[in-house]
Order: sequence, then structure tokens, then C-alpha cells
Amino acid sequence: MAQIKHIAIATQDAEKTAQFYKEVFGLREVAKLDGENAKGFFLSDGNINLAILDFQNDQVAGAEHGVGYSGIHHIGFEVESLEEIAEKMKAADAQPRDDINEALHMGTPAHGAGNVEVKYGGPEGVIIDVSETGWIGTRGFD
Repeated sequence: MAQIKHIAIATQDAEKTAQFYKEVFGLREVAKLDGENAKGFFLSDGNINLAILDFQNDQVAGAEHGVGYSGIHHIGFEVESLEEIAEKMKAADAQPRDDINEALHMGTPAHGAGNVEVKYGGPEGVIIDVSETGWIGTRGFD
């Protein structure tokens, strides 16, 4: 069974947003992002990865959101088989987000060392990440 392991919040102030979740809920910072696609933080409770993301370009943020969007951006599921999920997503008419996948070089053999491996469009415009390898901070802190 797939497990929710990742939730991403888009923000214009990653530092302030991350500080809120760390101070109020005691989440730990497990990584800091400073890349061309996003700046921000990965926080964790040891089971779920909460990404606080300040997107740096519209392609990665997705055309429906863009870099100015703030709010819940996407959710991620750890799955046993990307091929099986691809078949189920196709049957459910949930298409790969080729625009975002290409911008992030997702689904390529060089990718997949952790975190999302493929993004799909889900119901109500929700972006869905799927991964066989999981996210940092989703298997405890050791």
C-alpha cells in the first residue's frame, strides 16, 4: 500500500514559514535547499517530509501555480512500484506532469536517488509525487 510521506508548501518566505513549523510543532530541519529551482527547507517529524519551498521558476512550480503561489502545493506517496502506479494513474486518467518532470529531469535513470521520481496531475488540480525511494526524514532521524 502506498504511504503519504511528503507534503510541500509553496511560500514567498521560506525562512519564516519553516521557523513556524519548527517552533510550533517541533519539526526538525533535515535539509536546506538553495537551488536554481527552489530555495527552502525539508523538515521532518521522523515519518513525513514537509518541504517548505520558495519556487524560483514557473516551470517547476507548475503553470497553474507559478512562483507567486503560496499554499499547499503537492503531496507525495511512497510506492512499491513506479510501473504499477503508472498503470493505475493512467487508468484513473491522471496524466504525468511532463512539463514539471522535464523541468526537473524527473524519471531519468540519473534521477531517483531519493525524493520524488515522477509527478502526476491528480483530481482537483493537485500535483502528486510518487517515489520508490522515499524522502529525506521519512525513516526516522538515524
